[in-house]
Amino acid sequence: MSVSNGQLQSEVEAENARLHARIAALEEELVETQARANAAVAKWQERVYWLDRWHLDLNALMRRPGASEFRAGLRAFRAVGRAFRRAKRGLQRS
Repeated sequence: MSVSNGQLQSEVEAENARLHARIAALEEELVETQARANAAVAKWQERVYWLDRWHLDLNALMRRPGASEFRAGLRAFRAVGRAFRRAKRGLQRS
């Protein structure tokens, strides 16, 4: 079974078109990923700015006595809040 030059040419062109479409999709995905990364960096830069402005050193603060207990209390408070929101959503669905 032989393939004509014209048929081979059309197959190559079809493959090139498919590859160009894939490249365009990957470039679009890259732009979206970069946008998400830039947004995350901006968010953390904003947090760091305010910590610096208020002269807060979180590492030093967390080394102080009672810091781990304070964090445990916050975790417990957040767990209660989550349970409350979950129960509220469950009641709304019923």
